[in-house]
Amino acid sequence: MAIPESFIQELLTRTDIVEIVGRHVQLKKGGANFMGLCPFHGEKSPSFSVSPTKQFYHCFGCGAHGDAIRFLMEHTGVGFRDAVQDLAGQYGLQVPDDDPLSPEQKAQVAARRERQATLTDVLEKAGDAYRRLLRDSPRAVDYLKRRGVSGAIAKRFGLGYAPEGWRTLASVFPDYADALLVESGLVIASDEGEDGKRYDRFRDRVMFPIRNVKGECIGFGGRVLGDEKPKYLNSPETPVFSKGRELYGLFEARTALRDHGYALVTEGYMDVVALAQLGFPNAVATLGTACTDDHVHKLFRFTDSVVFSFDGDAAGRRAARKALEAALPHATDVRSVKFLFLPEEHDPDSFIRENGEEGFARAVAQAVPLSRFLLEAAREGCELGSAEGRARMASQARPLWQALPEGALRQQLLAEIAQAAHLEPAGLQALWAGQTPPPSPAATRDEHEPHDFHGEPMPPAWDDGTPPAQPRWSSQRRGKRPFPSAPPRPAGPRPKPASRADHAARLILERLAAWEHLSGEEHALLCSLPPPHGPLFAWLESCLHEYGPLEWPQLRADMAGQAFEDLAVRLMAGPAGTASDAEWDAELRDLLDRMLIEQLKTQETEAIAAAGRDPQALARYRELLTRRLALEKKQRAGS
Repeated sequence: MAIPESFIQELLTRTDIVEIVGRHVQLKKGGANFMGLCPFHGEKSPSFSVSPTKQFYHCFGCGAHGDAIRFLMEHTGVGFRDAVQDLAGQYGLQVPDDDPLSPEQKAQVAARRERQATLTDVLEKAGDAYRRLLRDSPRAVDYLKRRGVSGAIAKRFGLGYAPEGWRTLASVFPDYADALLVESGLVIASDEGEDGKRYDRFRDRVMFPIRNVKGECIGFGGRVLGDEKPKYLNSPETPVFSKGRELYGLFEARTALRDHGYALVTEGYMDVVALAQLGFPNAVATLGTACTDDHVHKLFRFTDSVVFSFDGDAAGRRAARKALEAALPHATDVRSVKFLFLPEEHDPDSFIRENGEEGFARAVAQAVPLSRFLLEAAREGCELGSAEGRARMASQARPLWQALPEGALRQQLLAEIAQAAHLEPAGLQALWAGQTPPPSPAATRDEHEPHDFHGEPMPPAWDDGTPPAQPRWSSQRRGKRPFPSAPPRPAGPRPKPASRADHAARLILERLAAWEHLSGEEHALLCSLPPPHGPLFAWLESCLHEYGPLEWPQLRADMAGQAFEDLAVRLMAGPAGTASDAEWDAELRDLLDRMLIEQLKTQETEAIAAAGRDPQALARYRELLTRRLALEKKQRAGS
């Protein structure tokens, strides 16, 4: 269950957002607020504002916004609950345990967390030892120098060395028989013989600490200095490490992902270190496993653009296909996924050394988009010159296309697949759904039949009185992303909201999934509204992040006892509205534009008032004015 909203509000009341943000961003006083360079995108002049009175941050450049909890989530990559626990710990507060667990279960959870903390302490201690041992090994140091790794990069990634001895860690830990050494994956215990044997897992290898998004050491990767096998060796699965969920270098690349605008996913941790040395610190790597859904989900918490880099051989293509399948459910209209295939004789390191940094950057820019790679995967092994080959292609495309989320990309790819299969998009979609394909409109239209406003014939009434299926109106408009479709609403009058804030709350409560399709500026606008509206939107955002797009009955149950409960219940009382998807979409967009115009007017006034003491104020005023005039022009054009 969710953390009580009352506790969240108490925590935020005690929090000084300037202090929290100031630990990560250099802030300077600018009028009533503090300004700094945005940590979420690269910029040269400060547009990142932190308000001590509103306890809110907002970037006028990229739209990033939120409170102290949101800042920790976005900047460190942790989840909502972890961010709350981290912040609460800084202020000496205990997060209420709202889970319906028995005392025994709670004790087990606490013991597991304590065990995990102990394991990371053991791994950190081993990492310190490996780093000291690297300095004492000229052979390992020479290997890194030959690979072009500088001392600064080695220090940044915490590289170390595990010597050849079988029990090196016995000199690091007082009790080599401690079960924690086996549980952490550092030591292997053999059951053979009467006494059994214990020995170090990593021997004569350069050591790469694997860190989680909080910077804690959770495992290691080791690479041999020569050509011995296996060349790479990872920690086993442990209570703190799962190779299907972790990415090497993600902690070190957090800031670079935002500065470069994309994540570069490679196949090995040596690639990550080499790329960082050669000017691409935004690289991460999977850990000896195919790319998973968890990997992609984690990456999209830090960036909206991912480029997968693979060798151009058959194995690289197979790995790319796995990455494609993992990425498809996350490929929304506002995200970019590409696939870079290097020549077979090159890895990223050798490619950059031969072609230069600019050559590699060009290769990344020309990488294969997800849409094209999906079509290539669907066509694989198909002879499109025959009906059989086209049918097979359509069959292979079906699971790939169905994995995509709703949106413009999905609809465009349906049209391209249908064209390649020599079918109409509606017919192909009907075939995939197991329905009878509709006849071509041109073949069946009668000029005397009633038509809808798209020019399509309206379906006739059924003899048994069952109403015909209603058309789903398109919610796509030029320059706007469509909102997710909602279930049909029962007919009935829609209560008229008392204010714009009420109106916006009603619409979002009806369709919470739409929140993800709003801009950062619109998020900030709604969450910064005075109580009870602002806290309601902030609570809805936290619910969406933690539990996904819940329906109103579940939201109603979870918000019991919250300060905004009465508001939400009042707004959702009575029958639902009868607006179509397009009408609902247009209604919310128009409403948010009007609210933004009013907010921009207020900000313009504040900027003018601060012009005498803040040299950046006039520049901000001009930006705000330009933005408002553009919105007003759009409003006039749409009216």
